[in-house]
Amino acid sequence: MRVGSFVLAAQFPGQGQGEALHRAVRSAEVAEESGLDSVWLAEHHFVPYGTCPSAITLAALLLGRTRRIRVGTAVSVLPTVHPVALGEQAALLHLTSGGRFSLGVGRGGPWVDLEVFGSGVEAYESGFPESLDLLVRWLREPSVGADGERFRFRQVPVVPRPSEALTDAAGPEVVVACTSPASVRLAAERGLPMLLGMHIGDEEKAEMVARWRQQARAAGRSPEEIRGAGHVSAGVCQIADRRTDAVETLVKAMPGWLKQGLDAHVTVDGRARGMRDPVAYTELLCGLHPVGTPRLCADRLAATSERTGISRFALLVEGSGDLAATEENVRRLGSEVLPHLR
Repeated sequence: MRVGSFVLAAQFPGQGQGEALHRAVRSAEVAEESGLDSVWLAEHHFVPYGTCPSAITLAALLLGRTRRIRVGTAVSVLPTVHPVALGEQAALLHLTSGGRFSLGVGRGGPWVDLEVFGSGVEAYESGFPESLDLLVRWLREPSVGADGERFRFRQVPVVPRPSEALTDAAGPEVVVACTSPASVRLAAERGLPMLLGMHIGDEEKAEMVARWRQQARAAGRSPEEIRGAGHVSAGVCQIADRRTDAVETLVKAMPGWLKQGLDAHVTVDGRARGMRDPVAYTELLCGLHPVGTPRLCADRLAATSERTGISRFALLVEGSGDLAATEENVRRLGSEVLPHLR
């Protein structure tokens, strides 16, 4: 089982954006010191829900500051960037880090980002498959051209080639954020592992994994590919000597951040949007994920892995909003939870 942290660089009420980013960087450094397997970085634009606008840029910084841990994006929002530009950056990080970089991509949402970056709502509603295929080709082939609906250009060489000088000839792994049957099918047909969100529980995740396997087989993916798919489960982790204390920490801090952050999202075309009740959502997350004593957290992770078949985890550890508490939470995850899983 491989356990990592999920870093949003969340801006809690009363905090500055620089403070949120400093906590994000420091928590990633402590994750390596504490023996965690990976750090996954979220990306958001124009909202305090997450103050990192470029997950791949922050990944570059953290890869330079670490030596062992895997760093991934969760996710780079593909509709707001040219797939070739993102592919070039991913190839650069893959090569210069010795293969420690993972590229997670997703559709994002129908937000004003699409207007600001000029890609338009079509990039979100219908353009994701074309962008994903172009990105994967860039990371797998020596030269690439395009003749699609959104991207058209002559054949050009891939420089730098991600497979050069590394034993992993396939280049950096690509993980796809999946939230619907359509996105599960998209990932399965291409043999790409899924990143499953923290808003759903084990049963729904197990169903999505089963659907992925079925559709991957139907698409002609080999048994080895299907067995080896390293799906990632996102969740929340808060450790305390008593479960009630861990829950109280999150229920006190997270609703204010969720309300402030989610309220700030603006749709690109004025469409109506709903928002979860922040307190009820926090309580839901506490029930779904490893929140409690070290033993309880280990049991919760083991139960999720057994039910879903997923062995990689990206856990939000900054739910307290406090730097010192976040560092302690990460250290306890490494020293008190991981030994139970090994």
